Formats: sequence, C-alpha cells, structure tokens
Amino acid sequence: MRTSSTALIDGAKILGVEADDYKESPSRGAAHPAVAPQGLQRTPLSAVLITLNAASQLDACLASLAFADEILVVDSGSTDATVEIAQRHGARVLQQAWLGFGPQKQFAVKSASHDWVLCLDADERVSPVLHDSIAKTLVHQHSSRHTVWRMARANVFMGRVLRHGEGYPDWSLRLFHREHARWSDDMVHENIVVPADTAVGTLAGDLMHESSETLSIYLAKQNRYTDLQAQRLFEAGKRAGALRIALAPLVRFFKFYVFRLGFLDGVPGLVHILIGCQNSMLKYAKLRELHDGVAK
Repeated sequence: MRTSSTALIDGAKILGVEADDYKESPSRGAAHPAVAPQGLQRTPLSAVLITLNAASQLDACLASLAFADEILVVDSGSTDATVEIAQRHGARVLQQAWLGFGPQKQFAVKSASHDWVLCLDADERVSPVLHDSIAKTLVHQHSSRHTVWRMARANVFMGRVLRHGEGYPDWSLRLFHREHARWSDDMVHENIVVPADTAVGTLAGDLMHESSETLSIYLAKQNRYTDLQAQRLFEAGKRAGALRIALAPLVRFFKFYVFRLGFLDGVPGLVHILIGCQNSMLKYAKLRELHDGVAK
C-alpha cells in the first residue's frame, strides 16, 4: 500500500541529521563540489529538473547543483535559451513532450543515470547549508536506513523570504532512492509517493524558491493551476456547492494567516495568503461551472 508524502510526514517517524533549531540564511551562494572523507565513498547523485522556457531562472538553479554527479534537464520544447544554459552547465538534456507535472517529473527520475535523485524546479536553488547536509547524507548513506529525505522550502515572495503561514517550512520530499519513491501521476500539485512505513530523514538548510516573476505572471499561473485542479476534481466525480465555495477561502485564511502566524510576514505574507484563498474559491467555482456545462 502506498500513501502520499503529506500523509507520510504526518504519520511516519521523522529523523533529523542536523540540529533542529538551525535557522537558514536566505542568502545564496554557489555550491562547491562535495568531497567524501578519506576512506569513505560518496553515493552518486543525479540532480533532475523539468523545464519550459526557464532561461531567466535556470542559471542560478544549475549553479547551485554543481556538486551533483549528473544534472539531467528534461525540456518540453523551450524556445528561449534554456537548452543552451543547461548545456553550458554540463547538463544532459532530453526532450520530452509535456506529460503533466507528475508524469513529466517521473520521466526525468527514470531517465537519470543514478538511483539517488535530487528533484528541483528551475526557480529553486540549493542553499549552502542544504548543500552541505546533502553531501554529508550521501557520504553516510551506506549506513543509513533512510531512502527518502525531506527539506524545508523557503518561498521568496514580493522580495521577502516567507517564514510563516503556508510559505514555510513547506516541507518537501526531494532527495530519494528512485526504487523507494516516485512522483504521483497528478497533472498539477504533484507529490512524492512512498511506502507508508518509510522513515523520512530531515535535512538541514533550506531549498530556496526564488521566483522572479511579477504578480501579474504569478496570478496568471495560479489561474492555470486552478483550471487543472477543477478538471481533476471534475474527473474524480467531486462537486462543490455554495457553502464550500464560500467557506474554503475563509478556512484557509484563518489556518495560515492566524493560526500559523502568516501576519508576521508583513504585506507579502498577507498577499500570498489572500491569493491562496482566492485559489481555493476559484477551483471550486470552476468545478461548479464544469458540472453546469454538462447539465446544459
């Protein structure tokens, strides 16, 4: 039986490899190659990511992955300089027509040269402390029972690193042995699927999500995401009435802005959460629209 990463994090035993009170700096620096102590062999690693017209973000991402034994970029037809940038960083580039977020990422995992994979998006960077934690994990992996590792994801929104609300720690399973975990088949909001009894290790340091897009671009992307979410709910036979459409954004606001202290992130935190609340409303409103269209 398999379960989602969200359920797993709630129920599985989470073990840290560094002090839990570590506080990551939002600064970014180029990663340096990981060197194993004398007498120890480091487990080889493939860093994999999917791209489409990611030239404006890709350079910093790949620079932070310089320690990996392989960088694999699966592109779905970029028309900008994405492929050239990837090749300049020594990445192996494969072309694959778009399959949806989950299937596309799983294709990349299967295509990697090594069993241990680190999965990133083009707008993410490995922080120096996270890099060191990954390097230490790979050196000692032969004596570890963990086959899946999670890391905190720090979102940079409107120029500010969000440390509360739904923006942090945003735990993400990204480092794993591909025989023990896989990406889900979801077209959007994909996640890592692992066996229910898996013990998940915790890495120190942050995965920095540094989107450089404007609010207009960000909102357009969220609009596309809610289209896909509504379609997925529709295909699963789900319905949404007026009560759900009205309450979903309210519940989300109180959960993340009040109870998870999103108000401490200032105006960027407020805007981030309000957009998330809008998304909660829109996906159910669009679901209702899909059902109304069938009924006509």
